[in-house]
Amino acid sequence: MARLSSLAFAKLGFDGAKTVMVSGNVIFKSPSAPDIKALERGLREMFSINIGVVVRSLAELMDMAEQNPFSACKAEKDTKFYLTMAAAPIGDRLKGVAGVAGDFDLVSIGEKDYFTVAFRQQTGRFGPGLDRLEKCFRDLTITSRNWNTIARIIKKASQ
Repeated sequence: MARLSSLAFAKLGFDGAKTVMVSGNVIFKSPSAPDIKALERGLREMFSINIGVVVRSLAELMDMAEQNPFSACKAEKDTKFYLTMAAAPIGDRLKGVAGVAGDFDLVSIGEKDYFTVAFRQQTGRFGPGLDRLEKCFRDLTITSRNWNTIARIIKKASQ
């Protein structure tokens, strides 16, 4: 992760980049919206693999947190809250899609994001049915993060 932030993002013109956890989250400053295709191309050249990039501003993340999409959901040890972010508008990909009782709930759908609650299964896995949602995005880069990770990102980016 240090290599990703200090070497790769510095080489791509983003000084002072910081990573959050070992999850591919990179916080960086940019005077304007970064060119996603240029970022993906630069990362591919440096690491010899295709790495999809999804960018959200601190303001966007803070707005999501302020809206508190999970306010009606009960946080328990056998539940996890997730934010899935898409690189572009998701359109009607999730039209008519609903949660699966005891597996996951689809809490909210935004223009480029959706929020889910996953429930622990007897296997220990959380929300295996969420894989079905990901199949709706085969042609669009998405990434999911635990809501606790989003809180860490906001905290670190705000410092």
